[in-house]
Amino acid sequence: MTTLDSGNDARPERVFTISGQDWDDLVNSVRERAAAQPGDERVVVNMGPQHPSTHGVLRLILEIEGETVIEARCGIGYLHTGIEKNLEYRNWTQGVTFVTRMDYLSPFFNETAYCLGVEKLLGITDDIPERATVIRVMLMELNRISSHLVALATGGMELGAVTPMFEGFREREMILDLFEHITGLRMNHAFIRPGGLAADMPDDGIEKVSAVVDALPARLAKLSDLLTHNPIWKARTRDVGYLDLTGCMALGITGPVLRSTGLPHDLRKSQPYCGYENYEFDVITATTCDSYARYLIRVKEMSESLKIVRQCLDRLEPGPVMVDDRKIAWPADLSLGPDGLGNSPEHIGEIMGSSMESLIHHFKLVTEGFRVPAGQCFVEIESPRGQLGVHMVSDGGTRPYRVHFRDPSFTNLQAVAAMCEGGTVADVITAVASIDPVMGGVDR
Repeated sequence: MTTLDSGNDARPERVFTISGQDWDDLVNSVRERAAAQPGDERVVVNMGPQHPSTHGVLRLILEIEGETVIEARCGIGYLHTGIEKNLEYRNWTQGVTFVTRMDYLSPFFNETAYCLGVEKLLGITDDIPERATVIRVMLMELNRISSHLVALATGGMELGAVTPMFEGFREREMILDLFEHITGLRMNHAFIRPGGLAADMPDDGIEKVSAVVDALPARLAKLSDLLTHNPIWKARTRDVGYLDLTGCMALGITGPVLRSTGLPHDLRKSQPYCGYENYEFDVITATTCDSYARYLIRVKEMSESLKIVRQCLDRLEPGPVMVDDRKIAWPADLSLGPDGLGNSPEHIGEIMGSSMESLIHHFKLVTEGFRVPAGQCFVEIESPRGQLGVHMVSDGGTRPYRVHFRDPSFTNLQAVAAMCEGGTVADVITAVASIDPVMGGVDR
């Protein structure tokens, strides 16, 4: 902070808050502003990183004049975990345990993008069993619903609507309980593995998924009824956080924010993966380019995801969930026991008591991992927040040489300035909530 004094004690001092920039350039710019706008009264304030309305540990640096935001900047890095660097010190299968923790609200998308990249480098994309692919799609779409529920619930709470917070998290609990039943964990599952899945669904898995899918439409409709036609909600979200198609294209914005401009860009349709071209669903769009449009898109996308999950249940046929190549397939026969997901007693008995070859094979794959041919690839999928891409480089070893993710939250946060500058401080909360950033993905 610097104080410029005219030398006349009768005149009040002018205080400017600064950061970065060359000192001489800063002093000149401050003097120019003071000369051009002698009556200018601006304040620089921090919103976050502890502020409950900044979607986690996001710091917003706002320059305000009265209640009007003149300049808005994002400060990130408070949740940095070094996941991408850590991947270079783990084998290809162990990497799943790291990437699932990036965007912690959509772990199955992180796992799928990573595994699709590994499988592309291995050249086994077409060898993934159909049952494994269908289960991947089913888990991702259920995860899309649970992620959107958090967006609606926390967005409502941040604008003062507490009931949607309770309703949204209650419905999300149904899905997380289902994830726990299938994978053994509510979040950070590491269930999707290179070559397929860690384990098959439990015997009653289809029955439990069907029960959740049947119960959710009425519950989601009730949540929508709380907000969609609520005059206060409309007043707080309509024409707020405006960003048109030109702005989205210039900044690389994807997901519901992009589709709120009327552009039906969804990688599940435009660049299908995991067999999405075989599923019937609509790409939801709007044309008003504001926070209310993004809310409506997420509400309707949940219904489309339920439609896809029902199709997955119809497509599930008995079969393996891991590739046949035993040099790649994780050497395990996992089952869900009283202490969680682990190797079945029969598998342990075989490798420890009856087959030295199985024991050696298990030891080599678990400790060293499989080798991936040298090369690089880029794979992208449609996560709840937009385009999730992974650039993967292999040097032919058992560990990645480099893995870099293009996380949609990181890219979409660039829109904060365009959405917020010229609006009020209260509208900043609405705009950031409509972007729905997850800082675990931003700071990976």
